Amino acid sequence: MAHRLACFLAPDDERAFLRFLAQHRLEVYPRRIPPGWKPFLASAEALDQLPSEVYLAAPELGPVLVDRVKRGPDKGAYRVDEVRSPVIFWERSALNEEGELVAGQLWAELEVTPQTGRRTAAPEHFRQLFHSLEGWLKKNCRRSDPVGFFVGPAAARACKEGLVLRQAGHRGDTVRPSR
Repeated sequence: MAHRLACFLAPDDERAFLRFLAQHRLEVYPRRIPPGWKPFLASAEALDQLPSEVYLAAPELGPVLVDRVKRGPDKGAYRVDEVRSPVIFWERSALNEEGELVAGQLWAELEVTPQTGRRTAAPEHFRQLFHSLEGWLKKNCRRSDPVGFFVGPAAARACKEGLVLRQAGHRGDTVRPSR
């Protein structure tokens, strides 16, 4: 089972998060890789280039494996093998049609699971990397009501000024920062 962290990050929160990520030298891959894609390092300067769904890859911990999608609407496109590659998936928070901020998430496959076909656990350094991201969120973000979400400081200020925070999914419930 993947380790998952749900969060609400406004653009200023994402910029701060990317400044933290820059020290880890993670490369950015989109969910569906277009032909000729050149990965770049995750940094605050690259915020405008980030797609809404991003793989943060740690190439020094192992190769980033890419394969073709065989079925479905994206048939023929390339994708990152998230189980065998040292990557963290980041679905960014985004505004919906009503102007509400919808929750994003970070997740990575760290354990051996029969469902995913992973035969070995993720390297310890990769586990530490994911837990350092979790530590950054715990240190810099507020908890939520209901529990289970991290709310960035800029998103919490915007919520105080009237922005609605909404859980992802069809008819997601609203969330408020605690404290």
